[in-house]
Amino acid sequence: MLNKIYNIKNLRGDLTGGLVAGVVALPLALAFGVQSGLGAAAGLYGAIAIGVLAAIFGGTATQASGPTGPMTVVSAAVIAAAVKFTGTLESALGIIVLTFLLGGVLQILFGVLSIAKYIKYLPYPAISGFMSGVGLIIVLLQLYPLVGVSAPKSTIGVITEIPRFFADLNWVALSLGALTVLIYYLFPRVTKVVPSALVALISVSLLAYFLKVDVPLIGVIPSGVPSLKINGLLAVESGAYPLILEYALVLAALGSIDSLLTSVIADNITKTKHNSNRELIGQGIGNIAAALFGGIPGAGATKGTVVNINAGGKTRLSGTIHGLFLLAVLLGIGQLAAFIPLAVLAGILIPIGFAIIDTKGLKHLLHVPKADAVVLITVFAITTFGSLIQAVGLGVILASLLFMKRSSDLAEQGTTVTALAGIRGEEVWEDEASVYTELKNCVYIKHLYGPMFFGFTSHFQDLIKNLDEGICALIIRMDRVPHMDQSGLYAMEDAILTLSRKGVTVLFTGLHPQPYDMLMMIEVIPDLVAEDRIFEDFKDSVKWLKSEGLIKTSKGS
Repeated sequence: MLNKIYNIKNLRGDLTGGLVAGVVALPLALAFGVQSGLGAAAGLYGAIAIGVLAAIFGGTATQASGPTGPMTVVSAAVIAAAVKFTGTLESALGIIVLTFLLGGVLQILFGVLSIAKYIKYLPYPAISGFMSGVGLIIVLLQLYPLVGVSAPKSTIGVITEIPRFFADLNWVALSLGALTVLIYYLFPRVTKVVPSALVALISVSLLAYFLKVDVPLIGVIPSGVPSLKINGLLAVESGAYPLILEYALVLAALGSIDSLLTSVIADNITKTKHNSNRELIGQGIGNIAAALFGGIPGAGATKGTVVNINAGGKTRLSGTIHGLFLLAVLLGIGQLAAFIPLAVLAGILIPIGFAIIDTKGLKHLLHVPKADAVVLITVFAITTFGSLIQAVGLGVILASLLFMKRSSDLAEQGTTVTALAGIRGEEVWEDEASVYTELKNCVYIKHLYGPMFFGFTSHFQDLIKNLDEGICALIIRMDRVPHMDQSGLYAMEDAILTLSRKGVTVLFTGLHPQPYDMLMMIEVIPDLVAEDRIFEDFKDSVKWLKSEGLIKTSKGS
């Protein structure tokens, strides 16, 4: 009977994966809680509630969920805006809890209304600019705690309060923080069995405790299950409703994007398929519970999910155990956490902030279309130094307007813009008819139509994922693709990487100058597709396949 509900063979892997994911999540939950402004306990509360409930109700079997860098940055912005509105943190709690709660409700609504399928249409430059801005915010705001100085409320404050930074600098705190960063980066060279963040947290905190140094500490975390935070919900002033709705929408959208990106990563590792809408419902339930108990919101955590899978996690039980482990820690860690220096938490968060920055997108700024570069830089700047709410919205609007302009230009040139299409037998172009019988058993042909932009890239990626196992080569016909933006570029790169790992040879035919230059700029050509696999004419690509022995020449030919 039990085997019908749960395969007992997965128990060992689920236990190991869940415990390892929990160990990885512990220092991050504490650090994100402090970064949010609600304290380390709020980070733990959020990690427990989201970790357990998102695992049970979500749509990704191996997902480990909890507070993440992007969600924490937005949560900190919510808290700062609420405090500014009411005057004190205590009086702002009703606004904060209601915002977090509504964010979870909206995520459930997104799942029920099947909005998950539309999230894939967000352009790469907008997501890249936002994520890079979030990463930079984390780094900048942790520079002050790293040297034993209280953090400013905003990134602008990081610049305007520089005199205070140097006047109050604590060299002992800086030494502890720098040591934490070193351990974070260097310990994986010794072993990856134990998470470097946990090693850094424990070892440097113990060093500070035994040396009895004078540095700012995290403070006591209340032990036991927290009480419900519902008393102030009904007392929220109506004037705060616009603020609550705006930030709730941002939390819901960002949490959904963050979670679904992690779900895709989990799919790629486990070769499974997640349920996007159910995942959003599970994340929403977790965020509602986190809000009610005073925790910060979260999403699917990429690092925790990957270590869970690598450690053997296969089912929802692994994610549940990850959350229950943190609950066990909460029940006994309160007194011990009091001695953790804030500089140590800053030393953990700064590398995480750098990891969130999209160095790939920034590195290619000079090579991608200027329009994409403008969108990325604009969203990046607004996210870092302006409004998080406006940043993503502006990025999507800019990218959409630019695509409309490109489409209009192409239409004037007589180019039809249609959705991407992939064929194997559905349609055969005239020059393929004579060799189709020879190719069909091991060579795929993909026809692409119109510009590859952010709206079509997910379709292209799905086509690549759905290729049959055992094919030896893929011919991508680019004759009718006059333009490729940054989203299309990276979708193509990811697809070719995936195919290369499977041993599939990729060939291009009919490449136009702009797509060719883009692929050259980021070295897809010649690193992934050599120059001798690029052909102007389709028949030349077939001759090359025959010369390489990838397809056999039919008798009499």
